Amino acid sequence: MMSKFSIALFLIITITSCGRKHAPNKTDSITTTVTSEPNTGNVTSKKADTIAVVKKKIFTPKKKDIIPPSIVVNDQAAKKAVDGRLYYDLLGNRYWKNYKDGRYYLFNQKMYDNPAFKPPK
Repeated sequence: MMSKFSIALFLIITITSCGRKHAPNKTDSITTTVTSEPNTGNVTSKKADTIAVVKKKIFTPKKKDIIPPSIVVNDQAAKKAVDGRLYYDLLGNRYWKNYKDGRYYLFNQKMYDNPAFKPPK
């Protein structure tokens, strides 16, 4: 009884395992043959080396979040810098407050010289 059960189990496992198909990833591969002829007197021998060149798929990054050039933020949510200016961090970008129109603008080097970004005294 046990031997019939083990034989049946072995046959079922064998049939199901052989039925599985393994398909490797599809890659475009080009095989080129390079022949080299060494210059050694009267004897010429040919060696064939094969080099497999695999073309990889070009990685395209996902569409990143659109970074707005200016935002409107409540001043209580903003932080104060050492020099007294207000700033707000959003998605890894720092926005500085323009005191003339009250909006926060994405940081650039021109803000240092612009008096609109300096707090009123």
